[in-house]
Amino acid sequence: MVNIKRWFRHAFMPPWRWRVLFPKKALTDIEEAIKHSESRHSGELRFAVENALAAGKIWHGISARQRAIEVFSALRVWDTEKNSGVLIYLLLADREVHIVADRGITMRVAQSEWDEITEAIRKEFQRGDFLRGSLQGIERITMLLATHFPPGVDNPDELSNKPVIVKH
Repeated sequence: MVNIKRWFRHAFMPPWRWRVLFPKKALTDIEEAIKHSESRHSGELRFAVENALAAGKIWHGISARQRAIEVFSALRVWDTEKNSGVLIYLLLADREVHIVADRGITMRVAQSEWDEITEAIRKEFQRGDFLRGSLQGIERITMLLATHFPPGVDNPDELSNKPVIVKH
């Protein structure tokens, strides 16, 4: 069954809303934070923001978590030598944050640890501080990955560090 309120939130989300919450400087700061993060562990981070889902996805009941997994695949976050990709996905219309980790990481990191980081990011977003929430989330992921996946002698940068604005 279609959630009409959710459909309206997505249908009437201004297409420029992401620019207000993540201006160019914020996106640059996030990119730099990811670059710095990846020097401290052998994981690969991607950061994606999506304003709203297409009406058809809402109509078919696609959840924000399901969409995060689709974006994880579309951005090929899974395509790392050690299966060490992590996606931070924000769906603005639903006000949801999801972290999706590749199988090499999920074998060592419990979902509860990702949930704690997600909740910390969400709290900053509720305060209206999207940059702070994003940077704190990246730092917490960095500490977690540095513990479980320290950088090796060869630590290639396999995925782009640039945040992605997902458009449908």
